[in-house]
Amino acid sequence: MIVCIAEKPSVAREIANILGARSKRDGYLEGNGYQVTWVYGHLCTLKEPHDYNPNWKRWSIYDLPLIPKPFGIKLIENEGSIKQFKVIENLVQVADKVINCGDAGQEGELIQRWVLKKAQCKCPVERLWISSLTEDAIKEGFQNLRPEADFNKLYEAGMMRAIGDWLLGMNATRLYTLKYGQNKQVLSIGRVQTPTLALIVNRHKEITEFIPEQYWELKTIYRDTTFSSTKGKFKSEEEGKTFLESMSGHEFEVTDVSSKKGSEQAPRLFDLTSLQVECNKKYGMSADDTLRTIQSLYEKKVTTYPRVDTTYLSDDIYPKVEGILKGLKSYTELTNPILTTKIPKSKKIFDNSKVTDHHAIIPTGVSPTALTKEEQRVFDLVARRFIANFYPICINSTTTILGKVNDIEFKTSGKQILEPGWRVVFSKEKEEETNEKEKEEEKTLPLFKIGERGVHEPGLLERWTQPPKPYTEATLLRAMETAGKQMEDEELRELMKENGIGRPSTRANIIETLYKRNYMRKEKKNIVPTDTGISLINTIKNELLKSAELTGQWEKRLRMIEHSSYDTVTFMTELKEMVTGIIQSVKYDNSQNFALSETPTDSK
Repeated sequence: MIVCIAEKPSVAREIANILGARSKRDGYLEGNGYQVTWVYGHLCTLKEPHDYNPNWKRWSIYDLPLIPKPFGIKLIENEGSIKQFKVIENLVQVADKVINCGDAGQEGELIQRWVLKKAQCKCPVERLWISSLTEDAIKEGFQNLRPEADFNKLYEAGMMRAIGDWLLGMNATRLYTLKYGQNKQVLSIGRVQTPTLALIVNRHKEITEFIPEQYWELKTIYRDTTFSSTKGKFKSEEEGKTFLESMSGHEFEVTDVSSKKGSEQAPRLFDLTSLQVECNKKYGMSADDTLRTIQSLYEKKVTTYPRVDTTYLSDDIYPKVEGILKGLKSYTELTNPILTTKIPKSKKIFDNSKVTDHHAIIPTGVSPTALTKEEQRVFDLVARRFIANFYPICINSTTTILGKVNDIEFKTSGKQILEPGWRVVFSKEKEEETNEKEKEEEKTLPLFKIGERGVHEPGLLERWTQPPKPYTEATLLRAMETAGKQMEDEELRELMKENGIGRPSTRANIIETLYKRNYMRKEKKNIVPTDTGISLINTIKNELLKSAELTGQWEKRLRMIEHSSYDTVTFMTELKEMVTGIIQSVKYDNSQNFALSETPTDSK
């Protein structure tokens, strides 16, 4: 008998139906030589401190650091998990072969391996690795089952991540609670959560300590077009007035007119983070809401695997593009122009070197039905982004006009769309959502001629410097992705991903955890730290614990383990040294205690 273990009951039913295992049993489906069962997320977890040593149940600073040798796993102690594990255990004990049908990612691999390890599975194990849950994808996956050993490094990386989080979380949380929390309040510290909170607190500090500075800008209006002085900002009003007065009685003269053609590529296909960013910007959806919605669309077979960090497709997807486009029945007005010609294959979209486990999030070609409002919104974003990438590039023209008034130079520019290309896919929404900056950049200028002169309306405008903007979930996700570095350029963001804080699949949960622990809160769309969050970050003197960059480097090492370019022994040694160093420095810190909040935080 072949035992298949899926990530959840709904996926198990899909697989069982295709395999012909349609007889219902207690905790599994059976038929045609297969038994298809399932997990409910994590059935196993790393052991707690007291499981290794009963004395570790009591929190004592003298016991730190807690470093188990070796680490072990145990069943999660709830009735449902225990019951389902027993089903799996009984099935694998007598199985001829097990097929791991878990979620095709690091976390999914870890969940399944722990269960199989706990169940003492002795038979051969193969891996089903698929990027969508369509019938064709599942059938193709079963025709191309891979040996379990192909994913050993993926499992090792997941295991190191879990151990790293345990070592730092358990030790640092106990350390700071005992040292600064006066044993009255749990101070939760995490490898990813603390640097993320530090980003929020540091930004809040920049805003609250910001001192606005006054400045003046010299502008003039000629033929209903605003020109700005090339002299830039004036720090004193008197200096600006001197130039303003020198313009009195003089006409505006156009000195140069130049146009430069340019082009714009369609926005890249979605990875999980960019989808979460877009949903937050457009619809105010939280990162967690977006993850749950795209996961639901994946389970409804209309989009591909969501927990991805690449914006590229592998070459083997190219032959499927035509079929996917034809399957998008609600978008025929947009897909027909593409389907009448040969579909282009660009390195900007298809690049095997940029794809590891999974490709970017795209539609499967299955027509969606009975979607919720949120699901329809998210699906529409994914579908339009996919379609747009097969349209021609957008051709534009940037016109720059130079002028002068009594030798004081002025400048303005505007952009014209000559050939919209991919922009037609977003035409309606762009009209509705174009911001002021974009409107300014894309304004259409009148026709100017060199040498023309005329009256104008000069003015000296008073301005104030502005503080940095608070983080929103969209900008926080971007900051986590790039280890706190501001990256507008898509190419640069791609290069920074290796050093990001957390994984695409975990960032939403980290943000939610910080809300739940009362370390930060939302004010409309903005994220602001609570007094508790500020006090915690101010209490942490060790920069290692709150460094986004350092945490990003650890994430990079975990990815390197996954790709066999870094070994787990070195990682563990470095992690233990770091944890030990942190504990020693905090133990002997004699600074003031943490300022207790009125609302105690939990210890989860």
